[in-house]
Amino acid sequence: MSLNLKRKPRDRPAAYNRPAKQQKIITKDTPLSLNSSSSSSSRQNLTLSDWMTVYSFIDSHPHATQAKIVNHFKSLKSGALVFTQSTLSRKLRERPKMEAHIDDKP
Repeated sequence: MSLNLKRKPRDRPAAYNRPAKQQKIITKDTPLSLNSSSSSSSRQNLTLSDWMTVYSFIDSHPHATQAKIVNHFKSLKSGALVFTQSTLSRKLRERPKMEAHIDDKP
């Protein structure tokens, strides 16, 4: 009994014709929010001072949820701090370490 381990010949797949990409058309009438996408692609790291401001807000509002804290700082008219709830949760775990940095470097 002979085992034939060769695969049977198969047809090659046809070439995939990808549709052409649509180009963005920017005119004077295009709203500014659609015209520039730089605000959503760049992010700003918060400083130690920014996180201390967040911690003092949390101390003065002990019953606020993390989502409400994030929305509060995101909606500030001047000096809005943009961060996510998961970042806030991680920074709350690191709070003693961050407060120790303040004592080290005044």
